[in-house]
Amino acid sequence: MNRTLSINNQSIKYGEKAVINLNIARLISGTEIDLPIYAYRSKKPGPTVLLSGGLHGDEINGVEIVRRLIEQKTFDKLNCGSIIAIPVMNIYGFLNFSREVPDGKDVNRSFPGSLSGSLAARVAYNLTHKVLHEIDFGIDFHTGGANRYNYPQTRYDPSDKQAKEISEAFNAPINLESKFIDRTFRKQAMKMEKSIVVYEAGESMRFDQQSIEEGVLGAKKVLSHFGMIDFESQFRESVDCKESAWLRAKVSGLLHLEKTSGDMVKAKEILATITDPFGNFKTKIKAPKDGIIIGHTNAPLVNQGDALYHIGN
Repeated sequence: MNRTLSINNQSIKYGEKAVINLNIARLISGTEIDLPIYAYRSKKPGPTVLLSGGLHGDEINGVEIVRRLIEQKTFDKLNCGSIIAIPVMNIYGFLNFSREVPDGKDVNRSFPGSLSGSLAARVAYNLTHKVLHEIDFGIDFHTGGANRYNYPQTRYDPSDKQAKEISEAFNAPINLESKFIDRTFRKQAMKMEKSIVVYEAGESMRFDQQSIEEGVLGAKKVLSHFGMIDFESQFRESVDCKESAWLRAKVSGLLHLEKTSGDMVKAKEILATITDPFGNFKTKIKAPKDGIIIGHTNAPLVNQGDALYHIGN
């Protein structure tokens, strides 16, 4: 822990802080795109922790969480260790209000990346070799996709003991066991023997104050747990979910929600109804089993097969 910290060939010494602008590429207009990386080091050894948002450019709650942590000077007086804070990892998507980069590819399905590959692969390569290489563990802040709201939750692979410890220390309302997905940031970190916990909360392109506040609080709890900052907060009981699945629309029509994320549900309980625009039919959507709603769609119009509720148990 706390070996020499160097990002983009810039070394940060004990007790220093710095902003490193990592050049990613050039836009069609000729404009250079830099990725601002904030680095903070204590005078004492300890873990090097990554706090990152905006891997999907439209997931702005994560951007705001990291921004608030920086604004509140959370890292300015570390007891030990180092912080690497990146509010926006996917600058391209952020500028275009998009999940992807301009070539349509998802950075979070492009790891470990390539310097001679697609735009997404080049972003992934830089993050792999110039950021992931330097850390011990991290928290990556995400939200639900378009029209999908996620209740504040942390996700970790059950095979990663440190990730489970981080998730429990974060103390979000929900802890979800979630296996690694190939070519993701989290999977690449695992291959490099780094632990990444994903925090999911809110909906893309929409600020959600509960999600943001839970994210800021959870990050501070984790840093306190590892002795990096002084912070006290009341511990609460989280709901632990071993698995989850999406409940999908049986028919197309207008969706009327009766239950939303965070609600505990019983098997066969009515969660929503789907009607046609003319009042000819009404279809009830029932819970397949007991559990907790960890995410739901906010789309008022749905097609047969669309995801409606994400239920954990």
